[in-house]
Amino acid sequence: MSLRINDLAPDFTAETTQGPISFHEWLGKDWGILFSHPKDYTPVCTTELGYMARLKPEFDKRGVKIIGLSVDPVDKHAGWARDIAETQGMAPNFPMIGDPTLAVSKAYDMLPAAAGDTSDGRTAADNQTVRNVYVIGPDKKIKLVIAYPMTTGRNFDEVLRVVDSLQLTAKHRLATPVNWKPGDDVIIAGSVSNDEAKQLYPQGWKEPKPYIRIVPQPVLT
Repeated sequence: MSLRINDLAPDFTAETTQGPISFHEWLGKDWGILFSHPKDYTPVCTTELGYMARLKPEFDKRGVKIIGLSVDPVDKHAGWARDIAETQGMAPNFPMIGDPTLAVSKAYDMLPAAAGDTSDGRTAADNQTVRNVYVIGPDKKIKLVIAYPMTTGRNFDEVLRVVDSLQLTAKHRLATPVNWKPGDDVIIAGSVSNDEAKQLYPQGWKEPKPYIRIVPQPVLT
């Protein structure tokens, strides 16, 4: 079955470059990002891992844990990390899961059951669907899924923007409009009646249509 928004993120145990983990236990009460790679030493993923390493302090500020996954064993990740540092200026500073049995990739529906139970002999093209980003909330539920083709590098600035929106709307009964950035105006959620909105926003709101109620963004903390 495909994983959808608000599904429980599958739990798993795995070896990582920072030691063994139980995923839900590792997440604790924090937000998390799991992003996956079809094979070590792939060019697009090399650029992505270096950029995520540089961006990690921004996710740290937001209480978001980062973890990567590649279907190759953990002992191969170290050599790739050296290449990433050399070519991108920074090695991964977050754990990288080894998934040599493909168990995690299959649990997250990135590979079919028929893919077998070993990464040996499989090419990046065989694993090309292992190119997803999952944002997971403190309740262990999936808040965002983005699947990328092998030829398109991921936009982690956009993932950071989405995290800001998710964290804001988790605390306030709001939605963020198209191309929203932190500090822009926001929209009162449709689930909030006008009577409730008057209590929440006594200063009022802009209303170009009855179903579009615009207010300034509350302060992100």
